[in-house]
Amino acid sequence: MAGCGDGASETPGAPSGTPRAKESTQGAAPAPTPTSPQASKKPSGPRPLYVGTYTSAEGGGKGIGLATYDPASGRIAGQGTITGVQDPSYLAVHPNGGTLYAVNERERGAVTAVRLSDREVLGSRSTGGAHPCHLSVHPGGRWLLSADYGSGSVAVHPIDASGALGERTDMVTHSRPAPAPGQEGPHAHQFLTAPDGGHVLAVDLGTDTVYTYRLNERSGTLTEVAQAHTRPGAGPRHLTFHPAGRYAYLANENDDTVAVCAYDPPTGRLTIGKPQSTGAKADTNYPAQFAVTPDGAYAYLANRGDNTLARYAVEADGARLRLLGTVPVEGDFPRQIALSPDGGLLFAANQRSGTVSVFHVDGTNGGLRLAGEPFASPVAVCALPL
Repeated sequence: MAGCGDGASETPGAPSGTPRAKESTQGAAPAPTPTSPQASKKPSGPRPLYVGTYTSAEGGGKGIGLATYDPASGRIAGQGTITGVQDPSYLAVHPNGGTLYAVNERERGAVTAVRLSDREVLGSRSTGGAHPCHLSVHPGGRWLLSADYGSGSVAVHPIDASGALGERTDMVTHSRPAPAPGQEGPHAHQFLTAPDGGHVLAVDLGTDTVYTYRLNERSGTLTEVAQAHTRPGAGPRHLTFHPAGRYAYLANENDDTVAVCAYDPPTGRLTIGKPQSTGAKADTNYPAQFAVTPDGAYAYLANRGDNTLARYAVEADGARLRLLGTVPVEGDFPRQIALSPDGGLLFAANQRSGTVSVFHVDGTNGGLRLAGEPFASPVAVCALPL
C-alpha cells in the first residue's frame, strides 16, 4: 500500500486510548465495503481519497481528510474530515477495503483503526515506541505492521474480524549495527511485507540498514533473518517492490541517491545495488519514496527540495532503472506519492504547500501530465487513493 513517512513530530503528547467521536461527514466520499473490490481495472464514478496530516502542526489538519477523485479527469473534491485521530501522518487500508489504519505520530506512539462503512473510530493501540511514521497491513489481513521513527523500533498488532486492533504482540528495537555517523540513534522509517508474503522488511534510516524478519502468523512475533547495509550515511528511507517481486527500489534520504535491490524470496535476503541519481538539480534534496506502475514498466520518485517527480524506465525485468527525466511537482516538499489502483493517476502529497497534486500517467511512455490545479489540504503528508 502506498504511503508516507518522515522525521519525528515535534509535538509531545499521547493519543487517547479511545478517540472522541467522529465529525459528521454528510455527503462524504463513498467508502468501500468488505465485499467490494478495492481496485477496478476500469473505474467509473468518484473514488475515495484519504489524506493524512499533522494535527499538531501550525496550520495543520483536524484529522484524516476525506475526498473523492474522478478517475478520468483526476479532479479532487473535498468531503469533510474524520476527527478523533491525532497526527495521522501515514495511512493504509485493510485488504478487504473495510478498515483504514493511521499512525499517531507522537512521542507516545499509537496506531488507530477507522471503520470505513460509517467512519467510526474503533480505537487506538500503543506501538510501544516514539513517533510512528509508517504502517502497513500484512496481506493475510490479520496483522498490522508499524515503524517508530523516534525510537527505531517496529511493532506488530493483531487485527480482529471487525478490523479493530488488539494489543501489540511484538516490538523490536534496532540495536545493531550501531547508528550511522551523525545519527543519535536508530530511526525505523518503514515496515512492509515482501510480495511473496514470506518475509517482512524494516527500513532504518539511522542505522543504514534494511532488516528482514520472518513473521509468525500464529503468534504475531518477529524473528530476524537478514540485514542489508547501504553505504555509510545513505539514510535509507523507503523501499518499493517491483510487481514481479524479485527487485525493489530504495530511496536514500541523506545522500540523495536511489538503489536497485535484488530480493531472494526463499531467504528474505536483500542485496543493495550501487547508488544512482535522483535527477535532482537543487543543492539540497531529500528523496522520499518510489511508486511503481502496476505493469512494472515505470517508476517514479518524489524529490523533496528539488520539488520534482523523477521518472525512470524499469528494464531487465526489474533489475535496472534508467532515469528519463523529472517534472515539477507543482507543490512544495512532496512527502509521499501514490498511484491510483489502475495506475492511471499519480497523487503527490506536498507537505509545505499544503496541497495534493494529481498527474495523468501515460501508459505508453510513463509521461506525467498535471491534472488541473493542485487540491488544497492542510499540511498534506499522505494521499491514499482507493
